[in-house]
Amino acid sequence: MVRRAALAVIAPVVVAVGVVVGAPTAGSAPPAQSPVDITPSVLRFDPTAPALGISYHHSAADVAYVQRDGDCAARGGEETEQATPVAGAGYVTYRGKRYDLAQFHFHTPSEHTFEGRHDPLEMHLVHKAADGETLVIGVPLRVGTPSAVDGVLARLTPECGAAQHIDDVDLAALLPTVHPTARYTGSLTTAPYTEGVLWFLMPEQHVTAASISRFQQLFPVGNARPTQPLNGRTVTVHQ
Repeated sequence: MVRRAALAVIAPVVVAVGVVVGAPTAGSAPPAQSPVDITPSVLRFDPTAPALGISYHHSAADVAYVQRDGDCAARGGEETEQATPVAGAGYVTYRGKRYDLAQFHFHTPSEHTFEGRHDPLEMHLVHKAADGETLVIGVPLRVGTPSAVDGVLARLTPECGAAQHIDDVDLAALLPTVHPTARYTGSLTTAPYTEGVLWFLMPEQHVTAASISRFQQLFPVGNARPTQPLNGRTVTVHQ
């Protein structure tokens, strides 16, 4: 019961959407890939785990379509909409190392699942350390009251279109108000699927139904990689 309660903290009831038709099918042989399905049986609770320090501020940002297939008429399964803030405007610290927020982007449906269930969208906030190590915060997005994320999703750009500039984004408000995390080591979810990525999954943030619909209309067959085997990995919960 304790494990199920913690799972509810990380990802409250989510919307099942079934198989993601048209999502990337490329697999990878290495055993520590992302995304993964989170279930009570894989959770390990560690109240002594190092805290994730978050230092997010206000920043301008440019929103652009990320193209991978070179075809302006086709929506590639690994393509997305990506926002790039001003360098240094946001960073996290973990185990004494600083990771700067490089960009954040979106997937539909959510790439990580919770007991096999998807949220409509998932936001990935990608951070880089000076030594090149990658840390990603994953936030499920669900229908609810408007949030700072809506301001970004309102500025989505057409494929091969010009980037959209946003004068001010409250980076801290992109995250949920509480920051318990489910942590594991995995990979990038797009080619080249590089491993050694530190993943921190947070509870859901809310956006409007219109924002979700706007993104899903851009990617009608989805842009989420299927979940990958855990292969013995555990997921550490820190509250």
